Amino acid sequence: MKVLIVDDEALARARLFKLLGDMDDVEVVGEAGNGTEAIKQVHALQPEVVLLDIRMPGMDGIEAGSHISALENPPAIIFTTAYGEFALDAFKSHAVDYLLKPVSQEMLADGLAAACKPTRAQLQQLGSNDETVRTHICAICRGEIELIDIHDIFYFRADAKYLEVRHSKGYALIEESLTMLEEEFGQRFFRVHRNALVDPGRLARLSNNENGQWQLSFQGINDTVDVSRRQLAKVRALLKGCV
Repeated sequence: MKVLIVDDEALARARLFKLLGDMDDVEVVGEAGNGTEAIKQVHALQPEVVLLDIRMPGMDGIEAGSHISALENPPAIIFTTAYGEFALDAFKSHAVDYLLKPVSQEMLADGLAAACKPTRAQLQQLGSNDETVRTHICAICRGEIELIDIHDIFYFRADAKYLEVRHSKGYALIEESLTMLEEEFGQRFFRVHRNALVDPGRLARLSNNENGQWQLSFQGINDTVDVSRRQLAKVRALLKGCV
């Protein structure tokens, strides 16, 4: 089992490293000192489990956990913290366990055992609600974390293994599922094609190109997004303000 340790205190990381070192079939693949670095390490190292502190400078563990759990194949998250009051928010981030410091080896072993049980399908069944919807989308651009405000996004479009995010400052690629985004942001974004979600408030008009393909254009940018015939009637109603 590959484990990533995330804590802003070096001594806390060292203690967890020692506890894990005494366990069979566990490999510590990396460490991070804050939420932003944790997301980078998850992308780079592909751990199976993340031991995640909550109170850290910059991006805290709760926000980092929300971004990590939204990945296509997320690692299991176990929060390790000295503060019990964050438990509810932690489990909304799909954590499999919540360990209060000082973490014992027995507690850690039980947490790792729990991390082996959930599947991605089970996580999807947990759904989302208004309290867990993210305010930003996390992208990696040239090795740097880019947080994109949901209100700045025109559309999401699937392209091979990546999703293209068109926002007010340009484009970004993310490794998330369009279906999961639709479940999370269904109140804001509307599916117009099997490969695209759009913000209805940013639409300009619906038109038919020379090849007979229906397309949507947007206010303020020159991009277009294809509309499937299956969604055509709903899109027309949407543009008329009937949906």
